[in-house]
Order: sequence, then C-alpha cells, then structure tokens
Amino acid sequence: MRSRSLVPFRESGAPMRSDFGPFGLHREIDRLFNELLQGIVSNDGTKSLTPNIEITETDEAVEVTAEMPGLERKDVEISIEDDTLTIRGEKKVEGNQKEKNVQHSERIYGMFMRMLQLPPGIDPSSIQATMVNGVLKVTIPKPAKSMPKKIEVKDASQKEAKKAA
Repeated sequence: MRSRSLVPFRESGAPMRSDFGPFGLHREIDRLFNELLQGIVSNDGTKSLTPNIEITETDEAVEVTAEMPGLERKDVEISIEDDTLTIRGEKKVEGNQKEKNVQHSERIYGMFMRMLQLPPGIDPSSIQATMVNGVLKVTIPKPAKSMPKKIEVKDASQKEAKKAA
C-alpha cells in the first residue's frame, strides 16, 4: 500500500500554494476573524469606524456608553426619533497627517452611525449626554410605569337605571 504525503499536490504533481489546503484555510479563517475583531472590513478593504458600546440598566434609567477615542464633543451628534436613538460622528484625518509620508497606519477615519431601539414612551427632552476623554455617556430615564387602578363598581340609582333602559 502506498502512503500519501502530507504536502498537498495538484494532479500535475506540482506542489500547491502554501496558503492552500486545510492549514491555509485555517490561517485564512483566523485572518478574517482578526479583521472582524479589529473593525468591520468594507468591500474596498478599508475598515469602518464603529464605536464599541455598552448598555446598562438601573431602576431609573438606561445608560449607553460608547468609546470614541480621538473624537471631541463637536464631532458627535445624538438624535432620537420614533423610539430610536441615533449616534453619529466623524473622525477626520488630522491636517498635518496629510503632509507626512505615512509608512504604516492602523488608525481608522471616517463617519459612523449607531442606531439603538429604545423602549416606547421615552421623553426625548429628558435624555442627557456627556463626553469625557473620548467616552460618550447617554442617560435615558425610563418612562414612568402606569400603575394599575382598581375601579369600584357602584350600584346604579333608579334614575340611571331608567336612562339605561
């Protein structure tokens, strides 16, 4: 019985590319996951700027915290429409960066938008937002819960009984 080599060969006998085969596929999957963890890759190979968010809840409010390193308050816009909170922003290339001959850069620039569905009944005027050291914190007070009300059933007077009849 003839043993097979662990090195993959094409039918012509020439060795396959080193990045092909089960180990090459494993490396390619690892590369794709690494790119995904570092930022979403668009069709042209560039990464998009998407802030990482954390949503926490207390009895009184929902807090959304977003990491936006390198951004200032003036670079961020927050709006609410139809129970949807929208966070928009843009990280621009620094003016002196354009003049330099950049050899390697892993920094990401561009526009971003995050949309979050809020519970119904939020009062937009009660939402507060602060930004310190590139961390945005949006505090959304929860709407007051409607309390159940017990309605007492009364005896109808004879006048009301005649009107009803």
